Amino acid sequence: MKGLLHGIDVSNWQGTVNWAGHAERGVSFAFAKATEGGDWTDKWFGRNWNGMRESWIVCGAYHFARPKGDPYEQARHFLGAIRSAGGLRRGDLIALDLETNDGLRAERVARYARRWCRYVERHTGVRPFIYTFHTFAQDGHCGGLSDYPLWIASPATPRGRPDVPRPWRDWTIHQYDHRPIDRNVFHGSRKELTRLGFRPR
Repeated sequence: MKGLLHGIDVSNWQGTVNWAGHAERGVSFAFAKATEGGDWTDKWFGRNWNGMRESWIVCGAYHFARPKGDPYEQARHFLGAIRSAGGLRRGDLIALDLETNDGLRAERVARYARRWCRYVERHTGVRPFIYTFHTFAQDGHCGGLSDYPLWIASPATPRGRPDVPRPWRDWTIHQYDHRPIDRNVFHGSRKELTRLGFRPR
């Protein structure tokens, strides 16, 4: 499909990632899990962050949301993990992985997400991607997040043609496969993708 940039996402489940190999096979961008909740850091994050950078892959970091916790504490923890790994550079991407409600009502989950995003945006200038899946969003957990770019997990739909849940009207990244690794596409160029990332003040 024309005009699609290819990416992957990883976490501690993958262990050592061969970033140079992925770059050679056409991976242009990637997200690595950095943190979860208010105190857990992925032990592979620093290695992944630097591995992506060394392989000229557009770097992305994501935080796994625990909506029962304090959004500001979790955002600070996430940004601290990025700082410890070498910090943000021009074009780096940020995402909030919003896929569990921790037993809370949808509006509380959405409020948590809005607060986390606003904090991160205020401190980095970057508008985070929201990673979620169709039913979770449709159930109201993403209320008020339509201004943030959608990273939709939709492996049952054709690559680059995911169903878009409300409140969004369009998708930005489509996670279309989970085997043997999470695979994603961005509809646009590398330059267009990095425009959604960090810009040094």
